[in-house]
Amino acid sequence: MTECLVATSKSPYTLLVHGGAGWRHWRMDDAKEAAFRAGLRAAFAAGETVLAAGGAALDACCAAVMVLEDDPLFNAGRGASLTAAGSVEHEATVMTGDGRGGAVTLSRQARHPVLVARAVRDATEEVLIADPDDAFLAAHGLEVRPNDWFVTDERRDRLAAVRAGLPEDGTHKHGTVGCVALDAHGHLAAATSTGGYDNKPVGRVGDTAIPGAGTFAKDGVVAVSCTGRGESFMQGVVAHQVSARLEFGGQDLVTAATAVVTAELLGRGTTGALIAVDAAGRGVVAWDSPTLLACWRDGDEILTHV
Repeated sequence: MTECLVATSKSPYTLLVHGGAGWRHWRMDDAKEAAFRAGLRAAFAAGETVLAAGGAALDACCAAVMVLEDDPLFNAGRGASLTAAGSVEHEATVMTGDGRGGAVTLSRQARHPVLVARAVRDATEEVLIADPDDAFLAAHGLEVRPNDWFVTDERRDRLAAVRAGLPEDGTHKHGTVGCVALDAHGHLAAATSTGGYDNKPVGRVGDTAIPGAGTFAKDGVVAVSCTGRGESFMQGVVAHQVSARLEFGGQDLVTAATAVVTAELLGRGTTGALIAVDAAGRGVVAWDSPTLLACWRDGDEILTHV
C-alpha cells in the first residue's frame, strides 16, 4: 500500500529531506533511532538556514545532502554501500527548475559526490560524468579522500553477510539521500546522492545518476528526489513522471506522487519512496516501502519519520 504525508510551510520557502527507504523493517535500538533523527534534523537545518537567509534552492539542497554524505549512518558519501569488490562507487544528481542538471556516477574519491554533480551542472556543457579523474576534481576545487576512507566496519560486515548468503537481519540501512526545495524567489531544485546497494556489481549505474529517473525539477511545477531500487525508477522515469502528471495531467501533488509510487514501484513489485515540493510550496512524502527516513516542516514543527 502506498502511504503519503503532506508538508505545509508558513514560510516563503519549503524544504524536505529524505535519508532513504528500506525494503524491510529495520530493527534499531533507541540510541540508533535517535542518531538517525539527529542526522535528518542536522541536514534539514543546514538546508533551511540557506533558505531563511534568502538563498537559492540548489544551495539549500546541496547543503542538506552534504551533511548526510558526511554521516556514516546514511547510504551516501562515507558509510555508503559496498560493491562486490568491497569498494565504494557513489553517484549523485542535482537539478534546478530552469532545466539544468548535472550528474556523476562511479565516483570513487570525491568527499561530496553532490558537489561533483553540481560542478558538472555549473561548469561544463555535459550532464553526466562517469569516474571523474584527479584533474577534473582538482580543477573544480573538490575535496578528495582515498576510497578506504568511505568504507565503514558496518558496511564491511554487511557485505560479508551478503556474500555468505545470510538473511537480512533488519539492522542495516538501505536507500539513498536527497533533498527538494522551493526558495523565496520561487525557484525549485532537487539533489540526490547514494552508494547504491550492498554487493552491487562493479560499474553498476542506478537511477540517482539519471536526471528524470531519481531526480527532477521544473520551475512552476515540481522538484522530486527518489529512493529505492534504481532499476524500477529508471524504467518508470519516476521523478519526471510526477512532474508530467502535474503539468500535463492536471493532477495535484498528492495524487500524482501516490499514483506514480503505486504504478511504477508497487506495479513492478519493488519498494521505494519519493519526496516532492510543488510551485505553491506544498510538500509530499510518498512511499510503499516498510520504512522511510525523512524530515520536513509542518507548520511550526519540524517532523522526522524513522
